[in-house]
Amino acid sequence: MPEPAGLYVYALIRSGVDPASLGTGIDDVALLPVPVGAVTAVVHEHPGPPYGDDESLARRVLQHNDVVDRLWTRDSAVLPMTFDVIVTGSGAETARDRLEAWLRSIEEAAVAGLGRVGGRVELRVDLALDRREAAASDPEVQALRQRIGREQPGIARLLQKRLAGLERDAADARADRAYPELRARLARCSTDLVENPRATAEDGEVLVLSAALLVDDGSVDEVGRELAVLQDEEPALRVRFLGPWPPYSFASLRPAGGPPAG
Repeated sequence: MPEPAGLYVYALIRSGVDPASLGTGIDDVALLPVPVGAVTAVVHEHPGPPYGDDESLARRVLQHNDVVDRLWTRDSAVLPMTFDVIVTGSGAETARDRLEAWLRSIEEAAVAGLGRVGGRVELRVDLALDRREAAASDPEVQALRQRIGREQPGIARLLQKRLAGLERDAADARADRAYPELRARLARCSTDLVENPRATAEDGEVLVLSAALLVDDGSVDEVGRELAVLQDEEPALRVRFLGPWPPYSFASLRPAGGPPAG
């Protein structure tokens, strides 16, 4: 007996979608709704293994994101799945059986999650300090810079390594002091905030905060204005502001708690 087809899952949405309106997904495969009560999973049939890392990976990731964007444009209440989430059959259970069982088990939480993100968008904000500017007022840094300016070239070059360490330490300390207030101010202009622990600083900078913000669709400009105020208050601050896009960072429901992927 052939192995039951797997189901590649793109997102959870509110039920009531017209199957004919879903279109196609990765590799132009037709999208299908799997409704359970008030929640629907948008999927395509996928009998093979996960896509994996090959030359077509980037294209397929973009196609996955295109489906989520399309669903989000039609109804902002969408809980996106990450790329390559696949539910498979097991024994007498088909992939659809397992997916439906999971949807029944999380329906209440999914409805709450869809309500939480509905009408809202995700923004990404990275706040960093320029290391040299942030350390400029530190007395030890100032003293060493002045000494370097008086020394012979050979000694000055040796002292530059010490200066770099002092600047790094001073900027790190300043970032630590700035973090609580900056986080609190971003939290006040969003309904939820999730930090990105894997974020790294650009060269010459020290990262203060990298976070995803969940904000009302009409409040994006408010966040931008607050970031402009922060930058005016702190000349050493470097701001990166991306979005809006679907609430990937706030889709806390994942098949890991139910039908296993793969």
